[in-house]
Amino acid sequence: MAKVYTKEELNSFSRETLMAVILSMQDQISQLNTNMERLIEQIADANNKRYGRSSEKLETISGQMELELIFNEAEALTETLYVVEPAEEDVIQPRHRKSKGKREADLKDLPVEVISHTMSEEKLRDVFGTDGWKQLPDEIYKRVRVQPAVYTVEEHHVAVYAGRDNQTIIKADRPKDLLRNSLLTPSLAASIMNAKYVNGLPLYRISQEFLRNDIHISRQVMANWMIQCADRYLGILYDRLHRELYQFHVLQADETPVMVTKDGRPVNSKSYMWIYRTGKSYTDTPIILYEYQRTRKADHPEEFLKDFKGIVVCDGYSAYRKLDRENPDIVFAGCWSHARRRFAEALKALPKAVQKNAKETIAYEAVSRIAAIYHLDNQMEGQPAKARKMYRQTNIRPLVEAFFAWAKEIQSKNQLSCGKTLDGINYCINQEASLKAFLEDGDIPMDNNTTESALRSFCLHKHTWKLIDSLDGANASAIIYSITETAKANNLNPFRYLEYILTVLKDHQEDKEYSFIDDILPWSEKLPEICRSKTKTINI
Repeated sequence: MAKVYTKEELNSFSRETLMAVILSMQDQISQLNTNMERLIEQIADANNKRYGRSSEKLETISGQMELELIFNEAEALTETLYVVEPAEEDVIQPRHRKSKGKREADLKDLPVEVISHTMSEEKLRDVFGTDGWKQLPDEIYKRVRVQPAVYTVEEHHVAVYAGRDNQTIIKADRPKDLLRNSLLTPSLAASIMNAKYVNGLPLYRISQEFLRNDIHISRQVMANWMIQCADRYLGILYDRLHRELYQFHVLQADETPVMVTKDGRPVNSKSYMWIYRTGKSYTDTPIILYEYQRTRKADHPEEFLKDFKGIVVCDGYSAYRKLDRENPDIVFAGCWSHARRRFAEALKALPKAVQKNAKETIAYEAVSRIAAIYHLDNQMEGQPAKARKMYRQTNIRPLVEAFFAWAKEIQSKNQLSCGKTLDGINYCINQEASLKAFLEDGDIPMDNNTTESALRSFCLHKHTWKLIDSLDGANASAIIYSITETAKANNLNPFRYLEYILTVLKDHQEDKEYSFIDDILPWSEKLPEICRSKTKTINI
């Protein structure tokens, strides 16, 4: 705490002492101003995260700063997870004319029930006279009718036969059950999984919906069903997908915190759901796998990726960096979205008085340079990896090298004392090698946004059910989320796919080898057509 001098003490000071006191006060005021600026930025950033737009796409600040950054579509979708923005009331939204034939195209894959509306001959005679009319082509319009879920009890009657001597008794063959002495069927299990792991409904809400249809199934029973089905059946498919993951040379990884109540640790201890997926370029056979772990240690990705050789795209978390140093078979590529994020947050946190000069800030310069790199890279979207690499080497490398040269110059000048902008500069320089990795391989994406997108369902759902009750439940959730997210990524109907594979897996539950798994992989051509979605869907 600074010393407070009295008037008498100041009058007694020599000129040199007064100068020393004033200089000391200037240093303290400068430090106070720096801390105040940092605090104001932190408050503005917190308010933006809580009340503002989640997107890093910065539009207009004070009518002067027009910054329509060129981000890819996946980033725009990923960064607006929790915000639904209503249209401005004073803005008239343009009405777009519906394209001709769109309704027919939208409904073409649905079953059609023809309902005829005719006039009686008596009425026709009243209007036209006897035989005074002819029928023209019908006027046709379409409406969609929804039939709520229909629940049917399967009552199986197994014939029993006995010999005339009553010594021999035999029974007719019966289908295998998912769970012995349980009323669970593949369709019932699939409907619960679809409701919880695709649509994010907590088990107690699913139980209430069953009850409204006079079906009494407690959430405890459903939780037990999910754990057993994941362990006994879906785990086999999960393990196969895990091995398939190693066939690709570019993977992406991320993690998110989750609460698990009964894991042997104090209440509110933080656990993590890790996610690994095939790279953005592999759209024909995408694989998305979740893994639950109680910590965020580097041991977990090291174990999960122990047989993998290739590139992993991730953020700058130290666990990945440790694995990068210790495992020569894995190269880690950085995420430019994370590099840009701190600068975007700094711009959004600018005080109103400074916003008019935002274009003169270092954060603006950084975001503009990164946007230019994104813009060029997006020009080769969908091109072969070899062509993409050549383009990156020729056209994008100079921009990347210029960005790091500029960042190091900013750092060397010590222009920034603290704040988001300095954090961004330091992050980029510390991650330089990994951020440049995408230049060496056309299959490496610039960012990790597809992984964040794959985590979206879990992140949204955990806000509804808040926590997972047990370790078994956490592991089961990881397996089921893996199957449903991989199914969606392969453009399958999750409910139909789950119902089908559970039916197949229960019929093979006593098999010693699993060659049949090839036929139920999400990209298998032998899957029934009913499992496939007719229209490509987008996760929201």
